[in-house]
Amino acid sequence: MALAAVAVVGLITAACGSSSPSSSPTTLPRSPAGSPGTTTTTAAGTTVAKAESNATIGKTILVNTSGMTLYTLSADTGGMSSCSAACASIWPPLTVASGATPVGTGTGGTLATIMRSDGSQQVTFNGQPLYTFVGDKSAGAATGNGIKSFGGTWSVVTVGSATPSNAPAGTMAPTPTTTKAPSGGGYSY
Repeated sequence: MALAAVAVVGLITAACGSSSPSSSPTTLPRSPAGSPGTTTTTAAGTTVAKAESNATIGKTILVNTSGMTLYTLSADTGGMSSCSAACASIWPPLTVASGATPVGTGTGGTLATIMRSDGSQQVTFNGQPLYTFVGDKSAGAATGNGIKSFGGTWSVVTVGSATPSNAPAGTMAPTPTTTKAPSGGGYSY
């Protein structure tokens, strides 16, 4: 009888210790260096951005959920991205899974998505596509601000201002990336 009990306990232990795909925990892949970073999915949508004070810029800027600075490109017009191939490897687009609704914290603007030429869904802020910069090695770094490349100028997205952080005082932004959206309702596509 004791031998049968030991055999049953051994079988139960072996079954509990097995590592089948259905019993292992879900592990999210790590973001490669320079990628837009992680996102958090809730019932309201996929959190992709937040407003954060930046001492280097001296303003509140838009960052992804990993704290990496978000940029716009002045060459992007009509709400479409002009950055692909080599450009996208240096300036990774902020993307979400197909069908996901991007949301933000304290952004003061509208987050939505556009379809990129590769079929991915890029996040936009007030109609302008968002990117990170591989030259930013830590959260809050804004080394890409003011760089002229790939047909335009890269600007940090400032929140609550009509002027990009690299424009001379008193000038208007070339794109609506930093305008404040009306305060009605939630985020929409």
